[in-house]
Amino acid sequence: MYKVIVIDDEMLVRRGIVMETDWQALNCVVVAEAGNGIEGLEAVRKYHPDLLICDIRMPKMDGIEMLKELRAEGNDVSVIFLTAYSEFSYAQSALKLLASDYLLKPFGDGELEQAVSNALEKRKRTQEKLENSKEEPLPELVLNKGDKSKYVMAAVDYISAHYGDPELCVAQIAEHLGISEGHLSHTFKRETDYTVAAYITRVRMRTAMKLLNDCRNKVYEVAEQVGYRDVAHFSSSFKRIVGVTPSEYQDRSM
Repeated sequence: MYKVIVIDDEMLVRRGIVMETDWQALNCVVVAEAGNGIEGLEAVRKYHPDLLICDIRMPKMDGIEMLKELRAEGNDVSVIFLTAYSEFSYAQSALKLLASDYLLKPFGDGELEQAVSNALEKRKRTQEKLENSKEEPLPELVLNKGDKSKYVMAAVDYISAHYGDPELCVAQIAEHLGISEGHLSHTFKRETDYTVAAYITRVRMRTAMKLLNDCRNKVYEVAEQVGYRDVAHFSSSFKRIVGVTPSEYQDRSM
């Protein structure tokens, strides 16, 4: 069964969610409750849930700050945010942190159950994708040197040596080579079918995959090593290119 934690500073709301929802029908079990984000963090670290049902506005630490910490740790738990505030900015903040859904309180009959079902179905599809994947989803980056200009190969070598620099960009590489950004961008795209930025990202993701194969490497450590200051940005880029989150990829490698 899927493990769920309910986090809300309003005890009556929290208990209502726990007691009035048919968790067994959803193939779920509530393993813990929490009254604020700090308690929520402790519960998540202790119980390793599949899903959080979490209020956004809470004392001590709100839901968004809590989720930021979890994402920074590489935790990819599914999250459904609850709030009595209808400002769209809250929804945007939640969605940027990869929340599964966003519900306004009080929610109608069946709305929470549907949101839970949708979130867990998405999680199930991700797990099935991992189990059915027999090959690494990101192909090796192979460039035939004989077909490439000296500037392109010099750029490739520079990227290989400096992908861990968060400031690495077309301008930096072009300056190093002594050519214009436009000339480098045009030539690189023509000869490799990649933009410079896309090639940098793929080199970083290829390296990250190798590092994540070692379970001793933490997601935030890998992010730093491949040139990302923001772990959430790294996780988003990794999932976009590789198809799964860094934590999911590492779990598969264990």
